[in-house]
Amino acid sequence: MILIAIGANLPREGGSTPIETCRWAVGRIATIPGLRVTAVSAWYESAPVPPSGQPPYVNGVVAAEGEIDPVTLLAALQAIEAEAGRRRTVANAARPLDLDIVAMGDCVRDAPDPILPHPRAEERAFVLLPLRDVAPAWCNPRTGHDIGASIAALADQQIRRLEGA
Repeated sequence: MILIAIGANLPREGGSTPIETCRWAVGRIATIPGLRVTAVSAWYESAPVPPSGQPPYVNGVVAAEGEIDPVTLLAALQAIEAEAGRRRTVANAARPLDLDIVAMGDCVRDAPDPILPHPRAEERAFVLLPLRDVAPAWCNPRTGHDIGASIAALADQQIRRLEGA
């Protein structure tokens, strides 16, 4: 199973709201050759991590299946981010779209990018809560932690499920 985190906290070029951009991104991910979207989580609103003066993020996770190389997938996701108007400036800057590969099955890799599973996934409620929606039995292949234990170990973070979103 391939797990991709989606986040946005600025309007996309053309004026779409962050949640509209996240939904748009799901559609764009579904067009990546060799990939088939199998599930989409609920959408969540979360405070930026680390804390900053940025607007809140909308976050979700897509589960997919397919035969695709991690480097090829990363390039495709970065192209979608660029299409949405993302310009890479400073780390943790506000952005119209952020797409991260959380995991690709049991793949563990340290280099080159992407590092898998995502090295900070277990620290972030905005990844783990939507990930649980689409992969409730997921276990981090690097640490061996299951999703429930990872969520239980989280530091307090401001996040809420967006009802009807």
